[in-house]
Amino acid sequence: MHLKDDVSVMNRAAKKVCQALATACVGLAAFTGPAVGQANAPAQPPAAPPLQVAPAGLSETAAAVVNDEIISTFDLAQRMRLLIATSGIQPTQQNLPQFQREALSGLVDERLQIQELRRVEKEQKITIIPTDEEVDEQLTEMAKENNANLKQFTNSLAAQGIGIDTLREQVRAQSGWQRWVRGRYGSRLRIGEDQIKAEMERISTSASRPQYQIAEVFIDAGRVGGMEVAIGGATQLVSQIQQGAPFPAVARQFSASPSAATGGDVGWISSGEMPPEVDAALEQMRPGQLSRPIPVRDGVYIVFLRDRRAGTSAATVSLKQAAIPLPQGAPEPAVRAAAAKLNDIRSRLKGCETVEAEAGKIAGVVAADLGEAELKDLSPAFRAAVEGLAPGQTSDPIRTNVGLHILTVCGRGASDNGDASRQQIEGRLYSQQLSMIARRYMRDLRTAATIETR
Repeated sequence: MHLKDDVSVMNRAAKKVCQALATACVGLAAFTGPAVGQANAPAQPPAAPPLQVAPAGLSETAAAVVNDEIISTFDLAQRMRLLIATSGIQPTQQNLPQFQREALSGLVDERLQIQELRRVEKEQKITIIPTDEEVDEQLTEMAKENNANLKQFTNSLAAQGIGIDTLREQVRAQSGWQRWVRGRYGSRLRIGEDQIKAEMERISTSASRPQYQIAEVFIDAGRVGGMEVAIGGATQLVSQIQQGAPFPAVARQFSASPSAATGGDVGWISSGEMPPEVDAALEQMRPGQLSRPIPVRDGVYIVFLRDRRAGTSAATVSLKQAAIPLPQGAPEPAVRAAAAKLNDIRSRLKGCETVEAEAGKIAGVVAADLGEAELKDLSPAFRAAVEGLAPGQTSDPIRTNVGLHILTVCGRGASDNGDASRQQIEGRLYSQQLSMIARRYMRDLRTAATIETR
């Protein structure tokens, strides 16, 4: 068995790093001072102090020891720089410890992986760990993804204080490890007909439940040092995402879920597939919203809701609204004035496409896309208002406890979500089981190892 027999695994591992690097390399500005032209920029959290990295052989010390193998402070600083650049998160005094924990955890895991691969190579007389030439091939592909050659790519990293070796060793460990896990366990995995049938029945049973298209970040409390640390780290990540850090880049670097490899993308799920705490949060969210940190038994989730839809067997309606906030007990003249504004908008609407534009012309009116919902799940007032409307039509003003609303129907019918093919289901189950095996394998390596952090 030789690594080149399964180059696709290396390609996927390299692509993961490449996609992250391609998103944004913005965080390192805090290590070098403000950029020209930012004097009038909005106030930001206090920038982190420069990383002091001593030349090898001077004041460089051990940050950790993994089975007698040293991870130096230089290694740690380099990985932190790479992590900051690829996550798109601006480093501050508050989040720098989180970067350090994540960088050190990654380095420890990679040392354990390489040590295990060396042991296997020696015992089984096989080649698993990628050679320098093979890793350089992956780096060359990464450079092409960034519209550069390898030398230009290396120089770009160097300009940000990142040595190419730190990325080289990350790619070497990730691709070699994936190759070994797939080679050792992948051929033994058999997804039985009973498993496929059970999954198809589960999908059919849940078809009538609400469905959500989500992306996730999962912070493993056991990996980062406890639930309190996990919640604090998740809170900082939510803040950074809200300030513009790309969700996929954050997921790739910080999430402990298998979905990290795809930037946190989970796809469509049904109610009941996630932990109850996450389901409860999703029920309250609208498409385009980012959740707050959601503590669960083993860690903390951050969820981004891309879209939602009703179940396949339900009568559904897609709605947009224009509304004026108006508290209960508001004087009747205020209610009449709000109704006049909404009726004015209603008279000028030409279907769903114009709701936001027309609402934006009148001060105090807020427009929102309510997405798709089952008719039975709407409030009685909303349901009564839209039951007789055709797509493109708009309701009369509706009074609720929080304001006055008009609803425009964008579409009606029964949701047609389609069925996953047998091959898709088998592939999903295979990936889930292989991922679970890999996590257990790493857990066993950590338990058996002697790890000292300093």
